[in-house]
This record gives sequence, C-alpha cells and structure tokens, in this order.
Amino acid sequence: MIKMNRKTYKVEKSKKDNMHPSDSFGSLDDSFKNTLVFIDAGFLSKLSRYFGKGKYLVYDIVKFSENISKKRKLECKKIFYYTAPPFQSHNSSSEERTRKDKYDGFIKKLSENSKIVIREGRCQKIIYSNKIKFSQKGVDTLMTMDLMSVPIKYPNIKKIILIACDSDFVPIINQLREFGLKIILWTYFTKKRNTNFSRSFDLMKAVSEYVKLTKQDFEGAGLNE
Repeated sequence: MIKMNRKTYKVEKSKKDNMHPSDSFGSLDDSFKNTLVFIDAGFLSKLSRYFGKGKYLVYDIVKFSENISKKRKLECKKIFYYTAPPFQSHNSSSEERTRKDKYDGFIKKLSENSKIVIREGRCQKIIYSNKIKFSQKGVDTLMTMDLMSVPIKYPNIKKIILIACDSDFVPIINQLREFGLKIILWTYFTKKRNTNFSRSFDLMKAVSEYVKLTKQDFEGAGLNE
C-alpha cells in the first residue's frame, strides 16, 4: 500500500516537496520559465461541480491557468483546452438545443483570447440497463497528439502543466520525459475506490511533479465583474 502524506501536495512548501524522487529541477533559468497548460475540460468540470457541492463554480480559465503556473514559478504562454459539444439527437429536443447554444456562447467567448487553443472531440450517448450516460470521445487522442508535438513546435518549452486524471496519458508522459521535458500534473483524488476521483498511482509516478487541486484554486480565479 502506498501512503500519501498530505504534505506531498501542499503548494506552499518547497517546490521539491511533491516531486517524483527521480527529478531535481535546480535553478530556474530562462529556458525553464515558460510553460504550456493542457486542460482536460471534462475532468475540471466534474471537479468544479464537486467543490461547488452540485453547482459548477464560476471562474476564469485563463486566470486559473496563469495562477497555477505562477505557483510553480512559471509563466503560462499558451493554454490548450480539450472539450466536446453537448450531445445532439438527430431530432434534437429544445433542452438539447438550449444546452448547445450555451456551450457555443461559452466557446465563442473563450476563443476570443489568443492565449487559448480549443480542441473539440464529440459527445457520445450510451444507453445501458435503461440508464443514459454521456461520454466524450476523441478528446484524449487530441491531447496526446498535441503533447507529442511539443518538442517540435515549442522546442524552448521545458516544463508542461497537465490538468487531468486519466492514466491513459502515462505512455506519452514517459515519451516526453525522454525528450527532457518536465510534466507537472495538477489533479485531484480521494482514497475511496470506484469514484470520479479515485486515481491510479501510475499517473502520479509518471510525471515529474504532482499537485492536488483545491477549491481555493478555483475561487482565486473568479470572473471580473
């Protein structure tokens, strides 16, 4: 059994407190100051609702990304945001159309910021045992493709921030580390199994550093009135 001490995730501590033992950052020279932030929007949305006790927290994605970057003494240069439009039936209902209109408005507003790159997969409707479940498809593939291109398109970037929870990213993380990149994972997990926030420790072991997200990370990135 792996014991996870809470101190491991406390951001206020020295930057080495929550690093994988095999890494040592050393001094932060110019080549290490800039970062790219990769966001799994589905995961972040679930976490926002969890912290909001059933209601989604309202926050600024850009400010959120910049804040967590600054906590690791980095400057956020670009944000890759991975999401999927809400499901639409062949003959869409008024509820589905309303949900899609709200989504389109949100994406349009988000895309006005040149710092953000939006990648869209698709939403699949699954019916099993008379229960309906919606699942994003293609999102992880899009993120993996962009992560693979970092050493080529952004050769001066040495550290990447990944906001996600899926252990499927372990192979690409291992590949990027062979290119000398440091991957900092911001995630959330509980000790309870079979929950939205139960985690495979393989993901945490693969990255260079991991930090546990808190409700304060969202509240500190509130929208400007």
